[in-house]
Amino acid sequence: MYTKRVEGRTMVIHELLSKVVVLGALLGPYHNHKAEADDLMTKPGCRSSCGHLVIPYPFGSSDSSSDCRIDHPSFTVYCDNSADPPIPYLENRSSNLQIRDIFVEGHEMRLTVWTGRDCYNSSWHDWFFPSIFLPKFPLSSTKNKFTAVGCDTLAAFQDRRGKYSFGCMSLCGNDSEVNNGSCSGIGCCETSIPRNTFNYNISIRSFSNHSNILDFNPCSYAFVAEVGSYNFSVGDIKQLKFKDRPLVVDWAIGNQTCEEAKKSSTSYMCTKNTNCTDAENGSGYKCTCLEGYEGNPYLEDGCHDIDECADPTLNQCEGKCHNIEGSYTCSCPKGYHGDGKKGGGVGQGCIANPSQLMKILVGIAVGIIVLIFSIGFLYFGYKKRKLIKLKEQYFKQNGGLLLQQQLQECDRTTKAAKLFSAEELEKATDNYDERRIIGRGGHGTVYKGLLPNNMVVAIKKSKFVDQSQIEEFINEVVVLSQINNRNVVKLLGCCLETEVPLLVYEFINNGTLFDHLHNPNKVSKLSWETRLRIASETAGVLSYLHYTASTPIIHRDVKSANILLDANYTAKVSDFGAS
Repeated sequence: MYTKRVEGRTMVIHELLSKVVVLGALLGPYHNHKAEADDLMTKPGCRSSCGHLVIPYPFGSSDSSSDCRIDHPSFTVYCDNSADPPIPYLENRSSNLQIRDIFVEGHEMRLTVWTGRDCYNSSWHDWFFPSIFLPKFPLSSTKNKFTAVGCDTLAAFQDRRGKYSFGCMSLCGNDSEVNNGSCSGIGCCETSIPRNTFNYNISIRSFSNHSNILDFNPCSYAFVAEVGSYNFSVGDIKQLKFKDRPLVVDWAIGNQTCEEAKKSSTSYMCTKNTNCTDAENGSGYKCTCLEGYEGNPYLEDGCHDIDECADPTLNQCEGKCHNIEGSYTCSCPKGYHGDGKKGGGVGQGCIANPSQLMKILVGIAVGIIVLIFSIGFLYFGYKKRKLIKLKEQYFKQNGGLLLQQQLQECDRTTKAAKLFSAEELEKATDNYDERRIIGRGGHGTVYKGLLPNNMVVAIKKSKFVDQSQIEEFINEVVVLSQINNRNVVKLLGCCLETEVPLLVYEFINNGTLFDHLHNPNKVSKLSWETRLRIASETAGVLSYLHYTASTPIIHRDVKSANILLDANYTAKVSDFGAS
C-alpha cells in the first residue's frame, strides 16, 4: 500500500515537472523580450526593475551606482529585497511611500498612500490622520480627488506649512438615505486637489461623536486617491474595505525652464530627437520624444524611430507605405496617382490614371457583356432543349409515331394528312389571339389561321384528349385526310407537338346551317329548294361515310351546327370521328 502511494506521488511529481518545463519554454521568450524592453528604459549595466516595477532613467535603484539616476534623492528607488516579490519605495524605506508605476511618457508616478480614519464607540476613540511630504513631486491636480466617507464627517486637507486648507462635509441620518456611486455629500463627499501641492495633512472631525449613527456608521474616513480608483458603496459607511489607495504625482527635471536649462549643455537632459516643455504643475522641464519616435528621451539615442508601416493603425496609407526616420510616406502603385493616403479628409488616396481607368472600365464592360450573353445563351439553350424534349414527349404521347407509320403505308396516289409544327400554327393564329376565334364549344375552340402559303384554314384546339382512344384517333385522322368528298370539310392535317392535338381543316366562310336557320337578327335567304338540296347533300355524305368509305366513319353528332355552308350554300359536314 505504501509502495503504491510512493509510485503515485512520483508520477504526479514527474507530471508537474514536465508541465513546469513546458511552461518555462513557452514563457521564456516572453520574459526575455520583456527584459529587453525594460533594458531600453535604463542605462546599460543598471538595475531595470524592482518586483513588478520597471525603473526608467532618470530614476534609479539605490543599490545601483550613482550614474544610474540623476543626482536628486527624489529620483532614488529603494528596493526592499527582503520582501517577495521585492517592494519599491520612494527615496528610502522610512518614507513608507510604495511606488506602483513610473511613466516616462506622461511624466507621472503612482504611489500607495494610507487612508485616514476617525472611529468611536461608547468606550474608546481610535484615529489615524495620514500626512505626506514630497518636496520634488506635486500631486496631480487632474488625476486625484480628496474624498471623505461618513454620516457625521468633516474632513480637511491642509498644507503642512499652513498656507491653505480645504475639505468637504458628509452627513446622513440613516443608511437608507445613501446612494451607491454618489459622492454628493450624503454619506460621501469629494473635492479637487489644487495645483502645486507637494504635501498635506488629513484631519477628520465629527459633529456629535457619531452618537446618533454608531450602529451603522462608527467611523469616518478620508483619503486622497487617483480618479477612478474608488467607487462609493453604501457598505463603506459601515466599514471601508481598504487601507490604502493609489495616488498620482507629476515629476519633472530640475527647477529650470527649458530655455534656462538649454544654456547648460552639460546638465541639459533632453537628448537627440526630443522636445522640451516646461512643467505645468510644479517647476522644472520635461523631455518627450518627437512625433514618429518612441522610447526614453533621457537616454542617449533613447528615442528611436517608430516603424509606422509595420502597424496599420499608425499610418494613413491607402497605397504603399514607406517608413522614413521619424515619419513615413505614402505612394500609389503603377498606373495610379495621388498622395496615397486614405480618403475621408486625410488625403486624396490613389486615383487611377485616365488611360488606366479607361482600360479597366472597358475591360469591366466587355466582361459584363460577355457574361450576360453567355448566361443568356445558356439559358435560352436550356429552354430550347427543354421545349424540344417536351414536344417530343407530346408527339409520342399523342400517337405521332403511329401516325408517321400509317402515313408511310398509305397509297401515294392519295393526299395524306400533313404534320404541322407547333410554331407554324402559333404563327398562323398570332399565338392564338382572342380575335382569331371563330367558334367556341364544349369540346374546344376554333381559330381562323393563315398559313405561310396564304391559305386560310380553321384550327381546332380541343380542351382535353382521352389517352385511351389515341390509336382510334390516329386511325380516323388517316382516313378523314384521305376522303375527297365535296360535302365533307377537308381535314388538312394535325399537330401532335402540343399537350392536346390540334386539327387543321379547310376554312368554310359562310357559317353553319344553324346560323342561317335560327338567326333572329336577319331573315334566312335559304329557299325550300336550297334547304332540300342541303338535306340531300348531308344525307348523301353521311351514307357515303357510313357505308361506302373503305373504313366506315360514324358521325355520332349530326346537327345543324355541324353542317357548314360555303359561298354557294353547298353543305359541308364537320365535327365527326376524330374531331
